[in-house]
Amino acid sequence: MNFKQLEAFVRIAEMQSFTRAARQMYMSQPAISFQIKALEDHLQVLLFKRDEKKVLLTEAGRLLLPEAKQMLGHYKKIKAGLASLKGLEIGRLSVGAGTIPGEYLLPALIGRFRKLHPGVKVKMRIAGSGEVISWLKEREIDLGVVGSAVEDDNLEVVPWLEDELLLAVPAGHGWAGKLIDIADLPAEKYILREEGSGTRRSIAGILAKAGFVLEQCAAEMELGSTRAVLSAVQAGLGVGFISRWAADEALAAGKISAAKISGVSMHRQLFIVRYIPGLSNYAADAFFAFLKETNPDLR
Repeated sequence: MNFKQLEAFVRIAEMQSFTRAARQMYMSQPAISFQIKALEDHLQVLLFKRDEKKVLLTEAGRLLLPEAKQMLGHYKKIKAGLASLKGLEIGRLSVGAGTIPGEYLLPALIGRFRKLHPGVKVKMRIAGSGEVISWLKEREIDLGVVGSAVEDDNLEVVPWLEDELLLAVPAGHGWAGKLIDIADLPAEKYILREEGSGTRRSIAGILAKAGFVLEQCAAEMELGSTRAVLSAVQAGLGVGFISRWAADEALAAGKISAAKISGVSMHRQLFIVRYIPGLSNYAADAFFAFLKETNPDLR
């Protein structure tokens, strides 16, 4: 049984004519008769009886008619809903983000995306990159934006925007505006992000390439957000590594300063990540493409 058969049945029942129903459905009379014969064979009943002038429903046909109309109504609603999803007139999108993209980049971009597709509802969750990856693997979110790459056969990882990590120091600190040697780093107390954050993994990787182990730095505090690290540095509690996306405003206001490490490039990549093969989600596919095409100069 298929919906074409049900539609043919309803049209014939309403018009009491195979010929008129076939004409309305742009079918030949043999073709519409074949649809009804197939439906009757499937249900193992006769649905119509003929008199001299019109086609009448059998008892089985009268029983089927309201149910068939209801089924066709549901089918049309489903088709209309799917068309709306494909056209992004409606939809839901769940995004997971590390603290830098989640707090400083994605809110404005989600706003732009929703101006293009106001019917799409967007939910964003913010956590360390490690937790975002766990959400993806558990299929709790549609895509993630994180501060460090991850290798996994079931994840598609796409480079997105470039970020620069700064060695942020309190205003007036002896390192402020200075070029320091990497060997000087252990002399200070550090405000670090928690284990599992993209920022911490990125800075550990950057320093490791220069032959330095992050654990040589004394951790005064480990904090769960970039804003907390920024506030602690600003309060003079230590120095810390902070994304330029997060530090720009405080730097411009003179609330903190930055030092450079001689011979060390502090640039890193942010990444868009999604699970593959993913469940079909037209809104997620559109947002994924939107992020990849976004002009990186968002400041």
